[in-house]
Amino acid sequence: MIYIKTPQEIEKIKASCQIISDMFKFVEEKIRVGVTTKEIDKFCFDYIASRGAKPNFLGYYGFPGTICTSIDEEVVHGFPSDRVLEEGQIVSIDTGCVLNGYHADAARTFPVGKCSAEKLKLVEVTKECFFKGVEAVSIGGALGDVGYAIQQHAESNGFSVVRDMVGHGIGKSLHEDPQVPNYGKRGVGVRLRKGMTLCIEPMINMGDYHVEIDGWRCVTADGLPSAHYENTIAITDDGVQILTL
Repeated sequence: MIYIKTPQEIEKIKASCQIISDMFKFVEEKIRVGVTTKEIDKFCFDYIASRGAKPNFLGYYGFPGTICTSIDEEVVHGFPSDRVLEEGQIVSIDTGCVLNGYHADAARTFPVGKCSAEKLKLVEVTKECFFKGVEAVSIGGALGDVGYAIQQHAESNGFSVVRDMVGHGIGKSLHEDPQVPNYGKRGVGVRLRKGMTLCIEPMINMGDYHVEIDGWRCVTADGLPSAHYENTIAITDDGVQILTL
């Protein structure tokens, strides 16, 4: 079931999203050689709590952290741990919070120290894929338009789109209908309506799109790096609002 939000509900989601948007301004400073992903997790937990919200990933179906920390070939859902960040890696931070019963969700991928040009291109193209997807959002348009735009941009740059993991609706629950694939065909799928709130989150691989899933952890099948970029958006009369920016 797809829940259409009132303008008042969108404002409540936006308040939650603002916390995550602000948090990411500080997270980038924490991404450096020698830092553990557990240390980044603690910072994010403390920041979210300081704003009067609760981490919505922590304890979700047993997930042990405030953030997902996914390094290089890890696509999504990596656990925060004592693993130390190393020069040349890329690390995706995916996190969210709930405030007054409404959820936020967003992700960014960061370089650790000096990265290869190929990894930096992957990170940048993944971010661009998100905005290509947003450009394809229109009231009355199809969800397939969004996936098509993301897929075309990724593949035109020599990368591939993960099929096994997708975006989603969001609101009073962290994950709501509809699913939001990062691939698709124009004109196909759910019709987009004013009041929908969605998480568009391209997960783009340097190599093949196939992945392997072991419990929570999702990694590329070929061992090549993957990047992730996500924002919570709302569809309104004024167009698309990107709530976690």
